[in-house]
Amino acid sequence: MLLCYMNMRRRQVKSSALQSVGYDAEKHILELEFKEHSGVWQYLNFKPAAYKKFINSPSLGSFFVKRIKGKYPEEKVA
Repeated sequence: MLLCYMNMRRRQVKSSALQSVGYDAEKHILELEFKEHSGVWQYLNFKPAAYKKFINSPSLGSFFVKRIKGKYPEEKVA
């Protein structure tokens, strides 16, 4: 079981798959709120350089599927 980091601030994003994104650069935790009742998930060991590539990508959903999903420890937090 992973330890989740609570009370992370997220910002709204323009994405067909994601509602909001949060990131803690010190703890290397990415938090994603998905649309369509998929909930909020945290991805651990997500380095700042990876976050920069993610948040600046033309498609957050596509980046997630190709470069995040299944590649980082994850935990559903909400």
